Amino acid sequence: MSGPVELSCVDKIATLTLSRPNQGNTIDPAMALALLKAAERCDEDDDVRCVILTGRGKLFCGGGDVGAFAAAGDDVSAFLQDLAGTLHAAIVRLMRMRKPLITLVNGPAAGAGMSLAMIGDFALAARSAHFSAAYTALGLSPDGGMSWLLPRVVGLRRAQEIILSNRRVSSDEAARIGLVTRVVEDEQLAAAGADIAAKLAAQPVAALGAARRLLLESYDSTLEAQLQRETQSIAELGRSDESRRRVAGFAARRNSNG
Repeated sequence: MSGPVELSCVDKIATLTLSRPNQGNTIDPAMALALLKAAERCDEDDDVRCVILTGRGKLFCGGGDVGAFAAAGDDVSAFLQDLAGTLHAAIVRLMRMRKPLITLVNGPAAGAGMSLAMIGDFALAARSAHFSAAYTALGLSPDGGMSWLLPRVVGLRRAQEIILSNRRVSSDEAARIGLVTRVVEDEQLAAAGADIAAKLAAQPVAALGAARRLLLESYDSTLEAQLQRETQSIAELGRSDESRRRVAGFAARRNSNG
């Protein structure tokens, strides 16, 4: 699958590559729609067990295509509403699918690109990457889930400072404050991501998906409600053939070692 978002699948690992390198992988309507369609395919394809999201070229994603904003003229409000709506549908699909998601931030990420960097269960940043919110410099407010994601991964005080000041966050600082999982040397980024993806693809998709869902739900849940969700989830998974095989295998190994 080519176009503004390339989709490939090898060994049950799907890779989505933002591919407008000459435009800094900035998001226009065509890219947003392509990302949504790719996310839907990954979600619905049972042969996909893990998803990687990265960028082609020097940037991961420069955010929204400001040139397209300007070209919209007096229709910019409707343009932004449609663009954000499509992008948000893609983000929801990627964050709520059963399959784990790895973001490989191969270079600078700004605006909605910074939001996309954060949605991975594992977010690996190249040493050369850096992050900036960028919105208020354009007289705009965050999209891509930044106002939801950033306070949850770095805390409210840091999120306020990063978004309102528009300052650049280096890759090392991003790892230190939890914006990304860890920093990897540029030339090692793809291999590091492939190693994590291979390990995740070997795990039970249903269990990983349930864990992803529970973590997302925890932010809007009381303790009692979350405990009930955990009870229902573990009981449901316990009935699965895959869980029964793994439990039996674990018990057999423990007994043989005992």
